[in-house]
Amino acid sequence: MTNAKVYEKLFKELNKQLEKHKIIVKTGAIVDASVIDTPLKPKGKLTHQVVEDRSEETQQPSTELEKQYADSVDKEASWIKKGGKLRYGYKKHYVTDNEGLVLGVVTTKASVNEITNLEEVLDAANLPKGIAVKADKGYQSEKNKQLLKDKELKNHILKKAKKNQPLTAWEQKFNKLVGKVRFKVERTFGSVKRWFNGGTARYKGLEKMHTQNLIEAMCYNLYRSPGIIASNSKN
Repeated sequence: MTNAKVYEKLFKELNKQLEKHKIIVKTGAIVDASVIDTPLKPKGKLTHQVVEDRSEETQQPSTELEKQYADSVDKEASWIKKGGKLRYGYKKHYVTDNEGLVLGVVTTKASVNEITNLEEVLDAANLPKGIAVKADKGYQSEKNKQLLKDKELKNHILKKAKKNQPLTAWEQKFNKLVGKVRFKVERTFGSVKRWFNGGTARYKGLEKMHTQNLIEAMCYNLYRSPGIIASNSKN
């Protein structure tokens, strides 16, 4: 089923039905990514440089280093340094609606910087034109600014202060307003981690990890649906 990409089709069909019943409403979108740790990591002392999360570079381990790994190691995963801590695994990139329901899923090795693959992530969600896309300041770049403009999507990426150029009062207010909605994608990641142990890789290899991420997203959307239906009925 993974090889035939059946789970991708199931995810899209499920969301199509949830949208039909107004459980998913695409009036806005939120983008973010989360690291998934794999227990199948290399043992011993790290002997090569590791990319800091959200740095401008993407780590590309050499073939020679990969050959040194034992057969038990998941060689399709990669190292990343996040919050001062070394982690080995993958990243799941989510697009959610404004309530945190998952609209699109992209899976990469952990070292892929979110700022570089925003287009791929947005394409996974089939967003309507004219809605706002919210994201943290790590996605802020001229390339992504132009990308959102080309896709006719509103740019609600958090503003980032520059050297010797602090945020203006308007930019601070903008960030505060966006943050009141953007936090919901973080809530989604936290719930998937608590309910389905989504922070740990249960499979080996990028394609199988994408299957895990899709199944978790489907389960999350279904788990949230009864509460949203009850809330809508009150209104």
